[in-house]
Amino acid sequence: MNKPALQPSRASESGRSLDVETERLLTASQALLAANAHHMAEGIEHLRLKAIVHELPDFLYVKDRQSRFVFANAVTARSLGFDRASALAGKTDFDLFPMGQATEFYRIEQEIIATGKPRLDMETTAFSTSDGKPIYRLTSKMPVRNDSGDVIGLIGISRDITERKRQEQLRRSQAELLEMIAKSEPLEMILEALVLMVENELTDIRGSVLLLDHEGTRLFHGASPNLPAAYSRLIDGIAIGPKVGSCGTAAWHGKPIFVNDTQTDPLWEDFRGAAGQFGLRSCWSTPITTSQGNVLGTFALYSGTVRDPTQRELEMIAMATHIAGIAIERKRTEDRIYFMAHHDDLTGLPNRAFLKENMAKILFKARRNGRKVTVAYVDLDNFKQINDSRGHGAGDELLKELTARMVDGLRASDMVVRLGGDEFLLVVVHQSRHDTGIMRRLHELQKMIAQPITIGGSEVSVTSSIGVAAFPSDGETPEELIAAADAAMYKAKEFGRNRMQYHSHGPDAAGVVPLSEQEELRNAIGSNQFFLEYQPQIDVASGRVVGVEALVRWRHPRNGTLPPGQFIPLAEESGLIIPLGLFVLNEACRQGKRWQTMGLPPMTIAVNVSARQFSDPALASHVAEALEASGLDPQWLELELTESTLMHDVPRALHVMQALKALGVRLSIDDFGTGYSSLAALKTFPFDRLKMDRSFVEALPRDETTVAIASAVISLARRLRLAVVAEGVETDEQLEFLRESRCHDAQGFYFSRPVGAGQIATMLAAGL
Repeated sequence: MNKPALQPSRASESGRSLDVETERLLTASQALLAANAHHMAEGIEHLRLKAIVHELPDFLYVKDRQSRFVFANAVTARSLGFDRASALAGKTDFDLFPMGQATEFYRIEQEIIATGKPRLDMETTAFSTSDGKPIYRLTSKMPVRNDSGDVIGLIGISRDITERKRQEQLRRSQAELLEMIAKSEPLEMILEALVLMVENELTDIRGSVLLLDHEGTRLFHGASPNLPAAYSRLIDGIAIGPKVGSCGTAAWHGKPIFVNDTQTDPLWEDFRGAAGQFGLRSCWSTPITTSQGNVLGTFALYSGTVRDPTQRELEMIAMATHIAGIAIERKRTEDRIYFMAHHDDLTGLPNRAFLKENMAKILFKARRNGRKVTVAYVDLDNFKQINDSRGHGAGDELLKELTARMVDGLRASDMVVRLGGDEFLLVVVHQSRHDTGIMRRLHELQKMIAQPITIGGSEVSVTSSIGVAAFPSDGETPEELIAAADAAMYKAKEFGRNRMQYHSHGPDAAGVVPLSEQEELRNAIGSNQFFLEYQPQIDVASGRVVGVEALVRWRHPRNGTLPPGQFIPLAEESGLIIPLGLFVLNEACRQGKRWQTMGLPPMTIAVNVSARQFSDPALASHVAEALEASGLDPQWLELELTESTLMHDVPRALHVMQALKALGVRLSIDDFGTGYSSLAALKTFPFDRLKMDRSFVEALPRDETTVAIASAVISLARRLRLAVVAEGVETDEQLEFLRESRCHDAQGFYFSRPVGAGQIATMLAAGL
């Protein structure tokens, strides 16, 4: 037998002239193949299978050693554009497929012929010439041998598995959508992914989701990634009704509306021009509903041709509306839960939880934009008497009316918060550096509160005492600012109620809070009503506990456990912060040593030092005494200082810090970035660690400006060989950003709330 050619032949149907050697090889091969084909044909005829082979839905073909078609069944020929199977004889894949694809087919077939080993269940991909979508096939190719066992060609069997692959991809896409819903991804992202999935499954189709507003009157944009933007804007906000295109009508009736020609259907009379302009000839809209059948919005498919939807399109519509309903209903449920958790049941106003979550963001933006923030603490005078004399129902009606007056008396950008009972907080962000009229509006608001209210047929009047504080002059953190406004409110009550009082920085500031509370605080220090909790600080890279921050709590005999924000401002103003700070320092040192004595790994214990404590000339000696009394090695104690504390008197601050460093303790700058001289502070003072303010962390990683600042802070600290701890970490995204930015340590509710010493010991013993 002649040696087969190494390259595929390119014989055309008319037959091109060949060189003598090639002609000789071809003649011999044709004779051999003709003989074998004759035997194969006889066998097929003998078994009466020839007709069956041509009726098979799978591709079946035979090739010679040069990968030329010898035989192919009818479906193979039709898939390649031939009416007769015999028309394929003598052709190669190079005549039928793009060069890259044909080369790969040829390589595999020549390997089978050379080795005699079959290649089974190969997945191949091609693209349809009609719609450009992929076509998947599962192909097996096996050698064909003559009676002597020589390989004389190969047989190929190929099955179209496009539908199976499509179903697999559809199931994967559905699973990904349900995962997005479970993870509470933004609704816009979920709906857009849903529309794109449907569009990918269909041909010449563009999808749209419209959301029904809470009043149930208008449809607003949900997702339409491939509809013309001008058309999407045109239908955004349309009122639903019995004759409002497909979507508005479907939402109105609560049932599918399938329009096969937008240019003639009367439902599209008002939108015919827009639909025609953008080539939207048919529109099939289905209501998206809750499990109870309430309409949430619509899912629509648009086609560029006049027609009704196919069965497959109907199936996709049913699937998409079901998933969209799950996503929208879950989002609305989450919104309701969030609202209930962050708003007052009686008045509908934001509550303390909402204030805590948003106040730091408000101050951060105000600081970044150079704006002031005015906070007014409002307490209703003698409200308890109304409750006692007229009942709680009358008191509730009074609160609702006064709430409406306060909301009406402020701008939409301002915030009214109900702190509890008859106490409210007003937060006013100045709209410019010279925003005037805020105090005038507050005075007018106080007059509005005092106007009579008719309840149960009789008039009731109530006055208010209002304390006012301003950011940043009266406080740089939410706790400081609210405490200053609260203190000013007490001052207003002392002066006879129905007054507005500004926060005072004068020498009589201690008088801002009633003396009885000062005495309560003094007695609490002497009677061991204070205790410490500890919040873990976690090494970002390893996840191990490497330190704790000591946080003081007041076990109040009447009011229960009070956080620092409710008594630290009073302690600062009254001077009681000195003995209270000594208690915290000594107890933290004793506990640190106690953990080490238990055999637990040593770790840093961070203790906050207030401005009043830092100004105490005996601070260094107090620290030395606490270390000596507890036996704690100084390297495990870290003192946290705020930059605002240090900048008032830089030479003295530097002297005190050097004395503390001489003891061997560590120093950290707390709330870094909240002042205007952070870089100068790093350059001037001997810090060991930098605490990134929680206002930065809360905005990560969504706010691009914050990301840039935080990255710069971490990078700068590393260059200065300072460790960085990020406060207020609460989400996976925040932690991932810190990990990628090579932040050293992190602290926040994501890891643990402040807990007792026993729980810290359990964490350390467990190796967490």
